[in-house]
Amino acid sequence: MEFEAARKSPPKAFPAFPDIPAGRYTDPEFLRLETDRMWKCAWLYGCHADEIPEPGSWKLVRNSGSPVIILRDLGGEFRAFYNTCQHRGAPLVKEDKGQSRGFVCGYHGWSYTLEGKLVAVRDKRDFVDLDFSCRSMKPLRCEALGKLLFYNEDLDAQPLRDHIGPMAKELDQFQLDKLDFVESRSYEVQSNVKVLLDAFLEVYHLKSIHQNTVDRFLDHRGMTITLWNNGHSRMITPNRRPNWKDPGTIGMPKIDGVGEMARDNNVSYLIYPNFVMPPSDSGIPMLQFWPTSDTTCRVVSSWVAPEYSVDDPHPKWADRTANWERILYEDLQFAPEIQESLESPGFVGMPLNYQERRLYHWHEELDRRIGLNHVPAALAVKPVLAEWVET
Repeated sequence: MEFEAARKSPPKAFPAFPDIPAGRYTDPEFLRLETDRMWKCAWLYGCHADEIPEPGSWKLVRNSGSPVIILRDLGGEFRAFYNTCQHRGAPLVKEDKGQSRGFVCGYHGWSYTLEGKLVAVRDKRDFVDLDFSCRSMKPLRCEALGKLLFYNEDLDAQPLRDHIGPMAKELDQFQLDKLDFVESRSYEVQSNVKVLLDAFLEVYHLKSIHQNTVDRFLDHRGMTITLWNNGHSRMITPNRRPNWKDPGTIGMPKIDGVGEMARDNNVSYLIYPNFVMPPSDSGIPMLQFWPTSDTTCRVVSSWVAPEYSVDDPHPKWADRTANWERILYEDLQFAPEIQESLESPGFVGMPLNYQERRLYHWHEELDRRIGLNHVPAALAVKPVLAEWVET
């Protein structure tokens, strides 16, 4: 951090970034590749275990574009399935959440267990050679980081903890298996999803749009970045005053064992592609950025915390979440106008700087996931960061 604050130029041998082509945010062909080859094959946050607290509890999530049921089966195991009856595609559940001992299609009555097995068919006599074993609900991968449940439509995906690499061990200090669910809010935004993602991968913008909030106590010039394999990354921004504590968190329950770096600075993790988590030792906000069309997105903001009580929340929670939302709205304010500019002839590419290297790393990973031979040549990003990625 001292080096970063004192340097007069980027580190020696740091590469110059070719411009990020504007078409990566607007070109329909590229965005289809992004959806099919990245979003449909990524580890994505589904819900918190407290949202499906008992055997038979389930939650329906649609943020990835596919309707997915995340559930806790009767043995307590977490599972994920497409919300799709294997007869004619009707939904098995229509509410956002619920509890049951199985699923019955409301269209023709096909019945499934919580393990996804087809067990009953109305008028079975009229089917010829119907093999129940071939008609189970279609599963997705479902794995947990503590109480945080992720899913992946790619059944051959690398295990989640292996996929996030060194980050997994760092996250252990936050005892995610003990943190309670606080709340979740959604915001609909008129911009491509990457417009908003970009904003949370850098602090270059602090002095412009956060002058009266986080810029008052964070030193963006001392910010450090770690780039990891598979597009994941970490950003640490020091406090202007080393001994400063957020007065809005003093007296709140703490997570035992959180290290000095996360306790005394602003740390932000990215689990690629869209899960941003800036933890503290008294509660953790979690942001997810979801494409809803080529030109719109949804931002979901959730909180987890130690010793949270729904019936008797700590009195500081209302102000804390309100302050967080105020900062979030500062980040959202320009998104529609940026989208308008991206679609105009006035914008052709992004000349990123050293502070913005997480953005370039994100785009390099996107091309790897799409497949370098599939990315249109005019929209490709030249890989230049390999020597700056830690394994």
